[in-house]
Amino acid sequence: MNIAVTGEGIISAIGFNKQEVLRSLIAGESGIGRLKHLQSVHHELPVGEVDLANEQMKEMLGIPVSQMMSRTALMGTIAVRQALRDAGISVDDILARKKKGESLRIALVSGTTVGGMDITELYFDHIAEDDNVSFLRHHDCGSCTNTMTDYFGIFTEVTTLSTACSSAANAIMFGARLLKDHQADIVIAGGTESLSRFHLNGFNSLMILDHERCRPFDATRAGLNLGEGAAFVVLESEESANKRGVNVHAYITGYGNACDAYHQTASSEDGEGAYLAMKEALDMAHLTPKDIQYVNAHGTGTPNNDQSESVSLHRIFGDELPLISSTKSFTGHTTSASGSIEAVICILAMQNHFVPANLGWAHQMEKGITPTLGKQSVTLENVLCNSFGFGGNDSALLFSAHPTTIEEPVETGKDIKVLSRVELTSEEQLEDIRKYVKPLEARRMGKIMKSSLLSSLEALSQAGVEKPDAIITGTMYGCLEYSERLLEQMKEEGETMLKPTYFMQSTHNTIGSNIAIKTHCHGYNVTYTQGTESLSWALRDAEMLLKEGKAKTVLVGCHDESTPFFNSLLKRDGAEEQPSIHAIAMVLSCGE
Repeated sequence: MNIAVTGEGIISAIGFNKQEVLRSLIAGESGIGRLKHLQSVHHELPVGEVDLANEQMKEMLGIPVSQMMSRTALMGTIAVRQALRDAGISVDDILARKKKGESLRIALVSGTTVGGMDITELYFDHIAEDDNVSFLRHHDCGSCTNTMTDYFGIFTEVTTLSTACSSAANAIMFGARLLKDHQADIVIAGGTESLSRFHLNGFNSLMILDHERCRPFDATRAGLNLGEGAAFVVLESEESANKRGVNVHAYITGYGNACDAYHQTASSEDGEGAYLAMKEALDMAHLTPKDIQYVNAHGTGTPNNDQSESVSLHRIFGDELPLISSTKSFTGHTTSASGSIEAVICILAMQNHFVPANLGWAHQMEKGITPTLGKQSVTLENVLCNSFGFGGNDSALLFSAHPTTIEEPVETGKDIKVLSRVELTSEEQLEDIRKYVKPLEARRMGKIMKSSLLSSLEALSQAGVEKPDAIITGTMYGCLEYSERLLEQMKEEGETMLKPTYFMQSTHNTIGSNIAIKTHCHGYNVTYTQGTESLSWALRDAEMLLKEGKAKTVLVGCHDESTPFFNSLLKRDGAEEQPSIHAIAMVLSCGE
């Protein structure tokens, strides 16, 4: 099946739609500047902020100003609405067809990590005195996607991926796989992420934010500039696009996801995860490195990422590199949304025959790639788009002007077997973690990190599997303990000298990446966070992966934790309290 892209929507620091984004890219105009909307003390840090207040976005969407809605959901809704219109999909027509009993399976797959944190942090400073704790319903990533879904009322299925800075790329990848497995007729896939004090201070604690405009791949690079925004693409089969009579803007001919399995925030010196992701995308499309005309690099501007990515690019392309640039010097690093924002930029470049400039580059870095300063009147037949996340969650998307002529066979006739299943429900069980890690390391790990690692290693041991081929994780709330600690520290001490450990162990995919690091698993690694459906989505993905023949064994887990403070908030909101820990891990395989 040829996967066609038939619509795009985007909102970012360089434009509120794809026409405005295109103008900025061609003109070489960056959207990075001083903070305007986020209430933070860090005005010394440049950001790629969307220059719209929440009230303005609500007005654009026809949403009452008084309605509580996260900035993440607002930007995502704007981008989804644009993508639907661009693809010629009428919400009213679909709703009318539903009333007639006509079925059209439309799925929404979104990537985000921040979720509704922008709302949570506004309430946190006076949370003890405020009786209103309804913000909890907007906090988690899945509820953010549900808010977007409710606005349209047309989606038959919805899920959320959270793999830090590769979230949106993985959402697009999963959307393509849903179509290929005939589980959806149309998929809207992408990501959305807003700036927050939690977000900004977390990255600042890692000392990787530049106080000037970022300069990816430059010898003087000193870090990244955070950004925000959202982008979504409409995916459908080529047959569906032809039947609807709409133009195909590009084809997704290849994609790859691999884990660096090296460090929670740093990339490896040999760029193994990035190399494997790009190679998988090329192999899937049956293309050679010489067939690629342009690479939209992850290119964050940090010394570590740009060096590691340069190594991986040279491993793939040798000395004959295609045109390469990072567009984060335009938009800022939009983290979870970067994969879809840059995917839309790639499609715009293909359609309009240009390559975006790597703004700010002036000095050649040692053993680094030499990025392009922009090029016009160029034919782009095949373009790679890289997105690399914390924990080494690396993904690559390959867009082509024409479809592949080779159909990949889908494995059939195989039964899924559960080789083992381990469940942990009490903190006392966590003492057994010392079987696998040293006492000092154990003391540095939060509850959810201990319970997820322990249950996973026990499940692998029971299954007789030393290293799985893939790791797929589900979580409803993620790492609550360390997120709460970072919020509490900001409340008590302000936005300075925050502990990097709190932020490093706060992202949802920290769980799966930690397991990959311990098991040296470089395979497929994603995290689902869709409320109580998180485990079912993780299992569904695992079954698809096994039936596709992409893995022989998959470690699937669902891991959550709670704190006394969080449970007190749930109680005040009339919701059910959560257990201190709850970890489920199982090993799946595919038999004849």
